[in-house]
Amino acid sequence: MNKIAIVTGAGAGIGRAVALKLLANNYEVYLAGRTISKLDETKSLAGEAGERAYVLQVDVAKPDQVKAAFHKIYEKSGRLDLLFNNAGIGAAPVLCDDLPVDDWINVVNTNLNGSYFCAREAFGIMRMQSPQGGRIINNGSISATTPRPFSAPYTATKHAITGLTKSLSLDGRPYDIACGQIDIGNAATDMTEVMQKGVPQANLELKPEPVMPVENVASAVLYMDSLALDANVQFMTVMATKMPFIGRG
Repeated sequence: MNKIAIVTGAGAGIGRAVALKLLANNYEVYLAGRTISKLDETKSLAGEAGERAYVLQVDVAKPDQVKAAFHKIYEKSGRLDLLFNNAGIGAAPVLCDDLPVDDWINVVNTNLNGSYFCAREAFGIMRMQSPQGGRIINNGSISATTPRPFSAPYTATKHAITGLTKSLSLDGRPYDIACGQIDIGNAATDMTEVMQKGVPQANLELKPEPVMPVENVASAVLYMDSLALDANVQFMTVMATKMPFIGRG
């Protein structure tokens, strides 16, 4: 029987790569995101495997939309085996006192609240279904441990994702719900194109940074979910080998 998965932020970048990898490995995948055209493009890129892809237009920052989306999954597929909690946004790279309060709120609503809303619905399905259990994988980012300059909103939410991951992992134990986190550094997507041109370092010097193919992230997520539910990759860091992260950069 095919595993049932939902990938948020599936219309581009990491979410698209993971969704395509899961489809290529016989999952049924719900492609969740705000823009139907981008989700349809992901579905079309899957070729024949796209027959097992279902588009869900949802803004993860809106709990009523999240609840309705997960209800559709349960109605159609009868269970859920994997949530890849990936949807996220950033804010302008400015000092905190120059950042509009609304921008802070938007990042928190999408990255943290949205991840919680999705995890909440997935947890409920996984706890009540038979056979019981499933896996939640949160996209934490390297910013979950180490910030870049001018990144307070994004970094704060990603640090919070680590706390969410640990709490879900602990609370899921009695129900065979495993929760892990993947921290990604410099995967080559549209969002990281700027890194190859130059981004601020800790000393504020602008330097280009190496990137890695996003396929590495997709393979890592597939591996994390390949384990039986009595084993869990609690935290995994997948990064461009030569990026300035380890040591003093």
